Amino acid sequence: MKQPTFLEGALLALVAALAGTVLFSALNLILPADTTLRLLVSLLSLAYTGYLMFRSRERLGRITALGSWILTSMTGFLLAPSLLIFVLLHCGFIWIIRSLYIHNGVLAAIADLALTALSLAAAVWATVQSGSLLLSLWCFFLTQALFVVIPKSWSGKQVRSEPAEAGFEQAYQTAQRALSKLVSG
Repeated sequence: MKQPTFLEGALLALVAALAGTVLFSALNLILPADTTLRLLVSLLSLAYTGYLMFRSRERLGRITALGSWILTSMTGFLLAPSLLIFVLLHCGFIWIIRSLYIHNGVLAAIADLALTALSLAAAVWATVQSGSLLLSLWCFFLTQALFVVIPKSWSGKQVRSEPAEAGFEQAYQTAQRALSKLVSG
């Protein structure tokens, strides 16, 4: 599977902004605004987390990540005193998922944390300037799309992506040579 691109992220940002705005308008007719916003944040967080896991090559821990999202959302609904804390909780969850599933190093995860903070700042700026949910969501997710420019790992070592069979074959041959040395001499 090829790596995500910024263009793909920008398209996702547009879809998320449009879907979020339509969903807010529909749910706000039957639910209070605060509850609607919390539900919207939770659903968009789930959708974005699903996108990240779909685009990741890592296959382990997906059920655990889904369970963690459910726990995060329920905890936020029950314990978060304000919408801001609820949003921060979900942004932190997105950052952790991206750090675990997309990036390979600590420096890349720290850069991603800075990107997440920048995304929140862009969304707040859009809200203050326009008061538009559509623009706020668009700015947040468009800034999030920049995660593709963060190097996967800044550890200084080259990350090898060889098949497991090749690694096993190399270990097998090394063991055979060692055994030959022991037997012959």
